Amino acid sequence: MSETVVQGLDHWLAGDLGVAVIVTSAIGDHSYLATDGEVAIVVDPQRDVDRVIALAGRLNVRIVLVLETHVHNDYVSGGLELSRLTGADYGFAAADQVPFEHRPVHDGDVIETSERMRVRAVATPGHTYHHLSYLLEGEHGAVGVFTGGSLLFGTTGRTDLVGEQHSHELARHQHDSARKLVEILPDGAQIWPTHGFGSFCSASQASGDSATIGEQKVVNPALTLAKDDFVEQMLAGLDVYPAYYAHTGVRNTAGPEPLDLRTPERATAKELARRLEEGEWVVDLRTRTAYAASHLAGTVSLGLDGPLATWLGWMIDWGAPITLLGETRGQVSEAQRELARIGIDKFAAAASGSPRELANSPGQLRSTMTADLGQLALAQGGGTDEFPPVDVVLDVRTNNEWQKSHVAGAVHVPLYELKNRTAEIPAGTVWVHCGSGYRATAAASLLESAGRTAVIVNDLFGNAEPVGVSLTSAA
Repeated sequence: MSETVVQGLDHWLAGDLGVAVIVTSAIGDHSYLATDGEVAIVVDPQRDVDRVIALAGRLNVRIVLVLETHVHNDYVSGGLELSRLTGADYGFAAADQVPFEHRPVHDGDVIETSERMRVRAVATPGHTYHHLSYLLEGEHGAVGVFTGGSLLFGTTGRTDLVGEQHSHELARHQHDSARKLVEILPDGAQIWPTHGFGSFCSASQASGDSATIGEQKVVNPALTLAKDDFVEQMLAGLDVYPAYYAHTGVRNTAGPEPLDLRTPERATAKELARRLEEGEWVVDLRTRTAYAASHLAGTVSLGLDGPLATWLGWMIDWGAPITLLGETRGQVSEAQRELARIGIDKFAAAASGSPRELANSPGQLRSTMTADLGQLALAQGGGTDEFPPVDVVLDVRTNNEWQKSHVAGAVHVPLYELKNRTAEIPAGTVWVHCGSGYRATAAASLLESAGRTAVIVNDLFGNAEPVGVSLTSAA
């Protein structure tokens, strides 16, 4: 889940322009590098810009322009640092009035980067008030548009991030902006959104990994629904978003400092025991199956095989000391990079090794029972020799997931609220589930730290009904 994928240059474009997509799957975002083969434009870069610089080096192109579509809330931007390192102009919406050196960009501005490549700024308010999209133009006109948080694959960016009181007005703007892009671009033009691939910045789940304007006319609610219907549907579907968004937006407006990925201080087994005893965040980065088999009591399971940054950033008190535990130093380094993207870049300590190697005493070691949904159904039907009775089924998915469908009789506490609400969970053994097992394992670790016994349901929620688990909805 933490893997970063660079999709190769896509030469389906008219002329000689190409676009490389830099995928950061863990937080559901894309950055882009567009080039004519000699110079390059980078749009919405993540904080770890070494990936972008390495890509430009492999392509043997020079970065001359860095652009932001908007002030991002779901990640710390690398745009300012990339412009400093490469000497490229840094384009930012003029209306945002950021304090660092940049090129103010207005609606309609055309920035020529070479005789064969230019970008045209188009005001597309909705996701934010000052949001800009950028048309990529070659010798034969526009070939695509970088849409940021405006027009996404099958959806649009959410409109409540600058304040819930603005969400209705911005939703109306979002509808207008989507239609504006359709009016000025040919059906064959590509769209390149930044958000929507699991990001909480999208109004609903995006689908697909490429799209044209013409394809979006058929499937995107902003283009198929009347404005009032679109606004009603969008606002009704909005769920809460991660708490760390309140910090990343401010940091991007102020100007993020350069990224520091130096290895944190190494924690001894004795120090780890002390930090756990004091209730600090000690994060186990291994897979959920490895965690369940053996872990240090009091650690929190947030493996690198899932959206570590999203859930840790959502649950912690901002600035709380964090210690990272990995099987290898490489896992710790990977977690540092992933967390730095959302602004968590200072760590109390780190350690690597097996739980047995990191334990200060054998009494620190724990294991957690796991089951699939079929075993939950059997246990609900009268219990088994292998598993304890089902006293409580706890659903830690989001509000929208719960309302759509949930296990009959289950208790619902979203993962991001669980640490402060464990006292509300009824007595007994807690069978905890989510959509796949990742959040359930994190939840089980929090429950165990609160003195509860948990069983992790490590299974896809879609398997529930076929194996006999009764479901209902909140409708």
